[in-house]
Amino acid sequence: MSSVELAEEVLDDLELLRARDPRGLLPAVAGSGAQVRETARLTEEAGLGRVTEGGRPRGLVIVARREGAVAGSVLRALLGPSSPVTVEVVPGPALPVWTGPGDIAVVATRTGAGAYAVGPAYEAARRGVSLVGIGADDAPLRAACSTARAPYVALPRNRVQHTTLWSLLTPMLQLATGLGLLPAGVADTDTVAAALDEVAEECGPARESFVNPAKTLALELLDALPVIAAEGPLAGAAAIRVADQLATLAGLPATGFRLPDQRVAACAVLGGPLAPRDAGDFFRDRADDEGRRLRLLTIRDSDAGGHDGAGEREPRSAAEAMQQVLRTAATHDIPVSGLAEHGDPERYTRLPRLARQLAVADFGAVYLALALDHERALGS
Repeated sequence: MSSVELAEEVLDDLELLRARDPRGLLPAVAGSGAQVRETARLTEEAGLGRVTEGGRPRGLVIVARREGAVAGSVLRALLGPSSPVTVEVVPGPALPVWTGPGDIAVVATRTGAGAYAVGPAYEAARRGVSLVGIGADDAPLRAACSTARAPYVALPRNRVQHTTLWSLLTPMLQLATGLGLLPAGVADTDTVAAALDEVAEECGPARESFVNPAKTLALELLDALPVIAAEGPLAGAAAIRVADQLATLAGLPATGFRLPDQRVAACAVLGGPLAPRDAGDFFRDRADDEGRRLRLLTIRDSDAGGHDGAGEREPRSAAEAMQQVLRTAATHDIPVSGLAEHGDPERYTRLPRLARQLAVADFGAVYLALALDHERALGS
């Protein structure tokens, strides 16, 4: 029996999955839709009006790392190059030197503790920068925001590490909407939550591998070396999240390329020394392929097809670049996995479609970790 067959048995055994998931990653990922709804309510209770009533800021600074930094990158990509305000994502512990009274600083962290969260909050207060805090209830960051009379989105302490992206992103989306930077329909939390609920049903542990997109993805990545091709800035932000989840949860390294600007590099990797030998020999025995094989993982954005500037060489659009990358993969016999391409992805607008892709990737990374028993190995 092959390792893939053994992994499939693990993924379809509910009791074994529970035993290998001591932190409860699967229930936490499955509850992403509920997480969006709860966080949206908590954000409303926090009273963002104290910040938004001042009108559009000069700049928006997102102080965050890991999941919070991905959330900030998603917001920046949604606003796009025509954004009327500067959006900067920084890790802390200091604010950019240009930050002043005309700006807003959002400090976003699951725990709400540590110098990288508390330091920038007090610094914002000293500089007269409008402040919004996102973190755990009764955390030091909340005290800093209270001192500055700034709104604080208090997250429940039961949030599981590596599954809090939507708890950090939801308040940022509501802030941007309240400031008039995003149209209300673009960041509709009910629509996003519904999309996440749909994926939870499609990818839940009770669904068997052959009808479960996330379990299928985990099995495809079991002996793969993923190369992520992201179609445009929004997909590029998602690619950072996917690569981080695969590395952190399953110990699997992944390389990401944002299209169209990294098209040449992506094609070079897909056609380089790690590509399968004798790729044109259809009748060769795949069992003879040694080690991990490259697998192209695509993240699409339906609104990323526009041209990025007359000064670039053809193809100038992300969609055209993606087609070239796919042709290169086909030429070199490299398999392709499309994130959340099942069903009819075109019926979703940009943010719900992104939510579906991230949810399938999160489920896939967790299933891969559980198939490898990586969670219990880390805890031992």
